[in-house]
Amino acid sequence: MEKSKGEHAFRFHPRQVLERIGLDGFVLALLSMILLAYLWPEGGVSQDAFSLSSLANYGVSLIFFFYGLRLSGKKLKEGLGNWRLHILVQASTFILFPLLVLPFKNTFSDTSVQVLWLGTFFLASLPSTVSSSVVMVSMAEGNIPAAIFNASISSIIGVFITPLWMGFIVSGSSENMDLGSIIQKLIAQVLLPVILGIALNPVWGNIADKYKKQLKYFDQAVILIIVYTAFCESFEKKMFSDLTAVELILLGSSMLVLFSTAYGITALLCNLLKFNRADRITTVFCGSKKSLVHGTVMSKVLFSHSTITGMLLLPLMMYHALQLIVVSMIARKMVKKR
Repeated sequence: MEKSKGEHAFRFHPRQVLERIGLDGFVLALLSMILLAYLWPEGGVSQDAFSLSSLANYGVSLIFFFYGLRLSGKKLKEGLGNWRLHILVQASTFILFPLLVLPFKNTFSDTSVQVLWLGTFFLASLPSTVSSSVVMVSMAEGNIPAAIFNASISSIIGVFITPLWMGFIVSGSSENMDLGSIIQKLIAQVLLPVILGIALNPVWGNIADKYKKQLKYFDQAVILIIVYTAFCESFEKKMFSDLTAVELILLGSSMLVLFSTAYGITALLCNLLKFNRADRITTVFCGSKKSLVHGTVMSKVLFSHSTITGMLLLPLMMYHALQLIVVSMIARKMVKKR
């Protein structure tokens, strides 16, 4: 009997191990999409009347409609009061990150590395995550209403700030952007569905909350389609052929350094401003994370006619995986210290 208990205690559970280090099924699915794009790029580059790319465009608008539908005015009002926290989170998201990456713009002469730098700056200009930020803040027992408010406001601000940052960087290059047209597309595809969802929250909000697990799977399915099609185009054009294993390792290390630096600076500013524990947790978690949802959506608009979208998304996908792993570890550690 004792032997049976011991065997049970040390039984290997792969899912639990993956969750402990922050790797969930979605991250593994993202990696699977890249592998599928490598093996079968034809499936994502088809331009027939019905294509995965056109399907993803409709899916994007539905993602943000359902997001708005789950966002009540009450939740936003609960987070309005702490203006110092809000300013610090948004400043970290939209000012600190780009300024950390910008000095390295002319450091690399190799073409493929320059594209990876552009992808890194793209992720630096993106808004914060919504669902994972709130989940991690809740896990670490932070200020949840403030997390909901900042994640939501960040999504709206990003519609305007991200294209402005990217327009500033690529102006005068072959990837020059029509900012007015891009912002109009983002307003139509992202902002208006969110506003419509918020407006309908009093009527259908309870239904959206009831089926939030299913809606999460829908969100993830659309992101997987976007990632697949983006990497299909890059693999077909052989955009990754010049990348070496060393460069990929350096990219992953750079993403970890970027996260650690932004997290550390934000934490230091929290201490200087004498935030309480709950506000400090919310600030460092929301201010150090970047949204894969917004990144994949905006890449379709910002780089709609580009063959390098897959490479541009590579830093963001690495950062996304790393932030989940590191922040989940930090959140668990914070709870244990209580």
